[in-house]
Amino acid sequence: MNYDWELTAEPINFARILADETRQEIMRLCCSRWLSVREIADSLRVTQPTVSHHLAVLRQAHLVLVRRQGRQTFYQLNQERVALGCEKLMALFAPDFSSNEE
Repeated sequence: MNYDWELTAEPINFARILADETRQEIMRLCCSRWLSVREIADSLRVTQPTVSHHLAVLRQAHLVLVRRQGRQTFYQLNQERVALGCEKLMALFAPDFSSNEE
C-alpha cells in the first residue's frame, strides 16, 4: 500500500497508518527528539529492519522528519503533519468538536 502524504490527506488512510502498534510506539519515542534506527530498535526490542520498514511508511506519509548526520540517519515525529491528520479525522467523525467550527 502506498502511504504518500497525498493519500494520507484522506482521514481513513491516516488512521490506517496509525493503527499499527509498532508505528505508534515509534511515533511516541520520536516525539520531540531525534533518534536513530538503532536507538528506536533497542528501545522497542525489535530488529532494525522492522524499525526501518515502519519508518519508511511514516516517511512516505511525511509523519517523521529526517536528519542525516554522517552515516547515521535520525528521525523525529513531524507533529504538524500528525496534527493535520488528527484534525481531518475530527472533521469527519466529530464535526461538532472540530476546531474549524468556532
